[in-house]
Order: sequence, then C-alpha cells, then structure tokens
Amino acid sequence: MATQASKAIDFDKNGGVVPVIVQDYRTGRVLMLAYMNREAFEETATTHRACYYSRSRKRLWRKGEESGNFQIVHEIRIDCDEDAVLLMVEQRGDGAACHVGYESDYYRRLEGDEWRITDKRVVDPAKYGPNYGHPAKSGS
Repeated sequence: MATQASKAIDFDKNGGVVPVIVQDYRTGRVLMLAYMNREAFEETATTHRACYYSRSRKRLWRKGEESGNFQIVHEIRIDCDEDAVLLMVEQRGDGAACHVGYESDYYRRLEGDEWRITDKRVVDPAKYGPNYGHPAKSGS
C-alpha cells in the first residue's frame, strides 16, 4: 500500500526528496519542516512513525532514534503539485520536536529586527548526551 501511495509523489522534482511540513494533530501548530525520500515516506506510511531523510547525514532519520522524542503519524496529506507532504502527528517523549529542546522548531519570532524566543524550552537537550543533534545558531 505504501509503495502504491509513494508513486503519486514527485520525488524527482527536488533531487529525490520532498519537503514535509509536520503539525501537531491536536492543535495544528507547525512543529518542524523536514524532508523525505521515497524510502522514508514508505516506512512512515507503513509504520505510522515519522521517518525522514537527513540531507546532512545522507541517511534515513527515524525521529526520536537518539532522544526518544518520536512522532506517531495520525494523517498524511499530499499537496496539489504532488511534491510536498503534510504529516499530522502526535509528538511523544519529552514533547520536543526541536533538537534544541522546544516543542516546535519555530520558537522565535521577529520583533523589529531581532529574533525573540517566545516559547518555553520543554527539555534541556544535554539530557540526550553531548553528541545529540547539531549546534544551534544564535538565539537558541
């Protein structure tokens, strides 16, 4: 079934991957933007646990494999151009979709010409060990 569904997605348009918008299925809050290749999509559709393709590591990335902050997929949608996916998920574990410990990757808001942190950090990422995630940019 997942293989059949993946045939409708245009993975070739963007070099083998498609962007994936990830939202909380209860609130609709955008948690993150990730990418999937065909294999990640098929695993996600089959297991109902979010699996992405890490462009920096060039391998599958099973959300929560290091932190335990995994995502249960409640719904999968495709856009009209068939080159982007929307996942409606339940964030499990510590409740942090963001590798720097926030519920959402979008925890900063532009105020004037400065980025302000507007959310409360839900977990200290140091909990997961010194090699967890990747270095955050300024303001995190």
